[in-house]
Amino acid sequence: MRIGIVGCGFTADHYMPSLKHYKNLELVAATDRDSARAAAFCQHFGAPQAADVNALLADPSIEMIVNLTSSFSHYEVSRAALEAGKHVYSEKPVATKLEEAQELVDLAHAKGLYYTAAPCSLLGDTAQTLWRALRNREVGDIKLVYAELDDGPLHLSQPQTWSSPSGAPYDYQEEFAAGVTMEHASYYLTWFAAFFGPVRSIQSFAATVWPERPLDGLPPLKISTPDITVAILTYASGTIVRLTCGLVAPYNHVMRLVGDQGVLRVDECWNYNAPVYRDNYSITRFKAERYPITKTLPPIAHYLAPGPRTIATREKRSWIKRTHRYRTDFSRGIADLASAIVDNKRQSLPPDFCLHVTEILLAIQNGPHPLYTPKTTFAPLEPLDETRLREYQALDW
Repeated sequence: MRIGIVGCGFTADHYMPSLKHYKNLELVAATDRDSARAAAFCQHFGAPQAADVNALLADPSIEMIVNLTSSFSHYEVSRAALEAGKHVYSEKPVATKLEEAQELVDLAHAKGLYYTAAPCSLLGDTAQTLWRALRNREVGDIKLVYAELDDGPLHLSQPQTWSSPSGAPYDYQEEFAAGVTMEHASYYLTWFAAFFGPVRSIQSFAATVWPERPLDGLPPLKISTPDITVAILTYASGTIVRLTCGLVAPYNHVMRLVGDQGVLRVDECWNYNAPVYRDNYSITRFKAERYPITKTLPPIAHYLAPGPRTIATREKRSWIKRTHRYRTDFSRGIADLASAIVDNKRQSLPPDFCLHVTEILLAIQNGPHPLYTPKTTFAPLEPLDETRLREYQALDW
């Protein structure tokens, strides 16, 4: 599959380390509205540079466009690519307006093209292991999920000084303008939709609680997009999810899935190799957890009731890889889409699925909603087959 990249900014650099390991992908050219930035990116990674987007779309040898532009440009670039007859893999979100996202899905369908969007973390070891545990009912039926996507007070980490390996600056102003929910909620929303089906109803709260952020040596950053959202999602399976997204509270990406026989836990959605923990209920554990001394002296609680056990992934990963905070194979979604196109099969992350996830994250960010009923839905998804997953695991990214 011959691909072209549109957008050579900070995000594009995240795709390149693993892209070179996929033998079914060939990068034909890359471009950016900032020609200097495109030149720096292409020189750093040894990629051909296209003069502009029009030149890239006019190249008949390019079969798929990888849209890595800013969130507010996704719709425009993806639409142009689809109209040019190219398959599209887009960074998240599909679009910043639901009607635009629907238009892209309809356009891809009308032209018989494949179209999907990030994040592709559902294709990672952690999500697939968790999905297998749910299908095996290792803690029974999942009744309730608590999920956190708090990324801390980001401005205190001096994002104005960040740059990618190719030299692209981090666009922290766009990150705050788009909002943490727009940028991050889909990491867990894609998992939940795959596990539990479409969302039936949403109750949400959104607010800007820290509207002016100090930046060293620069004028304060004024924030109007919500920097904290809390949503209660009721899924088709009956599972209820509470999802929190924020740029205020300390860093926390823990997700707990509460079943009628125990709890499954994942501590990080940005690491494809993060462990999945299983903690089955017991009378002893309930008693141990209720005594104050077990909070002060955790070894006592562990002695009375041993802690969670790790559910093995299909391939054992090193301790270093498992404990990274950020270890994501961004290019896996591109490679998976390319395989679906070549094999003429349904893709792992279909357009209707991406559209539904987009509607949910937009509804949360644009809250509050006392009760919102989604308009979109999607056909059920299936986990990766064993052969395909092992192929991905074998890559040394």
